[in-house]
Amino acid sequence: MIKKATIILVGLLVISTLACSITPKITFPNSSNQPQNRATQINPPGNDQKPQTSAQNSNSAEYFDLLDKEAMVVELYDRVSPGVVSIQTLTAEGGGLGSGFVFDNEGHVVTNYHVVENATDLEVDFPSGFKARGKVIATDLDSDLAVIKVDAPSEELFPLPLADSDLLRIGQTVIAIGNPFGLSGTMTIGIVSAKSRTLSSFRESTNGTFFSAGDIIQTDAAINPGNSGGPLLNLNGEIIGINRAIRTETTNVTGDPTNSGIGFAISSNIVKRVVPFLISQGFYDYPYVGITSQEDLTLIEREALGIDQNTGAYVIAVSVDSPADKAGLIGGVEPSSITGLFAGGDLIIEVDGRPVRVFGDFLSYLMANKSPGDEITLKIIRNGQEKEVVLTLEKRP
Repeated sequence: MIKKATIILVGLLVISTLACSITPKITFPNSSNQPQNRATQINPPGNDQKPQTSAQNSNSAEYFDLLDKEAMVVELYDRVSPGVVSIQTLTAEGGGLGSGFVFDNEGHVVTNYHVVENATDLEVDFPSGFKARGKVIATDLDSDLAVIKVDAPSEELFPLPLADSDLLRIGQTVIAIGNPFGLSGTMTIGIVSAKSRTLSSFRESTNGTFFSAGDIIQTDAAINPGNSGGPLLNLNGEIIGINRAIRTETTNVTGDPTNSGIGFAISSNIVKRVVPFLISQGFYDYPYVGITSQEDLTLIEREALGIDQNTGAYVIAVSVDSPADKAGLIGGVEPSSITGLFAGGDLIIEVDGRPVRVFGDFLSYLMANKSPGDEITLKIIRNGQEKEVVLTLEKRP
């Protein structure tokens, strides 16, 4: 029997006292690490006059590639780590730890909402050893983002660039830097495991359920409690996501959740879209459709619903007076052979000409590209027939 896994937010909770931060030694790229120096390491003494076989040449090339990659990762850390900060918070329940990164030269630091939630005081620690009190100026419950303002000298502020997360490929190498278990400046490496995942947001709807957060990146880079709010980077040193949560079934001896190789990060395109509004306005309005769906349907569920199409987001229910309701979308109302699953709902197969494979594709596109007031064109299947529906988005209530 497979136990149900749990999504754990990776801000580390410390019940009674704040853990001490460990300031890493920061070094910058060393110009002596040149390829010609490394070449002497792969030629054993006494073998200089022996011709290399093709197999030996292949091994040498592979060794060069590994050393080049190693040097690139070392240089990346030296270049990027000055922009990654550790965050310590005080709350009524005790204290907590998290991570963040410098967003601009004005002293804005970005982290997760759940890192600073209910904080009565917080401290931002820079890799150089500089420490500053921080003030939360805006939060976003939909995507789990927060902006902190710190007063820091310009020489402490190293803003990190944001990449276009739409260009990410599954299998691409990514790097996480953060403050797991209070071990500040920790670097881990992995790959992009999946894109367009969804998680529950912190914003509760009027019917008591929670809205979904989309455009989530899944990674196997080691993420643990305290990594929350820290950057997930590509090999160019650009942020492609903000680490948010892990899926796990296990805990360590102190009861903290442990990494299982399933981590989740908020995409950089969401950050680029939302954070400037948080800084200038203090809030961001997300587009609202007003449908209930699930990530995907099994073959058995599709057969019970009478759906031949293998892809698409099935409309389980439509909220009254929502944009979906006004556009005429229909949720399931007819009993099926599966208890609690109702047939007759629309199946969304395209949005603005983009294929919708699962619900996460639909939600991620809206969150990363659309605003309240925008129109979208949906291609749906209803009663076996394709049709187009134009829908005007509103803001989440």
